[in-house]
Amino acid sequence: MDIEIFPNRVLGSDTTEKLLNEIESLEDVRRTVIHGPRFPKSEETLPPKFRERRVITVNGEPVVLMVKTGRIFVEITLESTIGLIEEICDKYIEHGYTINQSKAQYIRKERTVSDRIKYGEADLPDELVGLTDQYSSFDDHVNILRKDQ
Repeated sequence: MDIEIFPNRVLGSDTTEKLLNEIESLEDVRRTVIHGPRFPKSEETLPPKFRERRVITVNGEPVVLMVKTGRIFVEITLESTIGLIEEICDKYIEHGYTINQSKAQYIRKERTVSDRIKYGEADLPDELVGLTDQYSSFDDHVNILRKDQ
């Protein structure tokens, strides 16, 4: 099952880093996707206080934050995990949020025609399905974080 965390305001990079670390530390979380407007590529033109595009650390791995966090999609298997995620959100999202648990599927689970066009018949691992943008290069927009086995 997928849930959508929809903060009332776009999250900063510090809040995003703390939130993702706690969400990813839950055993039941399979995949997490952040969605939002992209940061400008050239930040030299911005004043320093608006330079949010930076490297954050999630599960001990460096991740370049490419977007402002407007929505977070989380794939879980147990409904009881939603309560744990709400506690984490209460802790870090100070301006309020909504968790959409309408049993919708936010992260694709199967390959699409676009995936086949972009990657051909190559084996695309299941954890990568639904995480790609057919108009961008894969390496620029997806970070795979491995959980300790």
